[in-house]
Amino acid sequence: MVRHIDDLREAVRATKQERPFHIDAWVVLPDHMHTVWTLPLGDDDFSNRWKSIKIRFVQKLPRTERRSNVRIAKGERGIWQRRFWEHAIRNENDYMRHVDYVHWNPMKHSLVKQLKDWPYFSFHRYVRDGLYPDDWAGGLESQLEVTERE
Repeated sequence: MVRHIDDLREAVRATKQERPFHIDAWVVLPDHMHTVWTLPLGDDDFSNRWKSIKIRFVQKLPRTERRSNVRIAKGERGIWQRRFWEHAIRNENDYMRHVDYVHWNPMKHSLVKQLKDWPYFSFHRYVRDGLYPDDWAGGLESQLEVTERE
């Protein structure tokens, strides 16, 4: 995904114009991504937003990925997982744990030694806005207990 980051950003921009949402936190990794979004009050349609982003993104990419017979039969690309996992935030602590988890992912996957060195995530906005120091996450790994299925 990071090889085509501009196409992904454009897919997100277009989807946000069509179906508004706020990006609270986002990290794009080489083979997956994590997000925390806030949708408009009374709107819980994560699915169609993800569908729109995925469709717009893959339309820009050459069809070079490996696809299973099932995906071929269904006309699906082999880039995305079929499903996504959503979690309704319960309180402020839950929210911050998930935002921290999103931002810690480049270190979790050993992509960088310092988070500030990963270019594809909202961490830089959090540093700019004074919510994290630019050396955040040093020694915090054991405190981040959010899992991808929580």
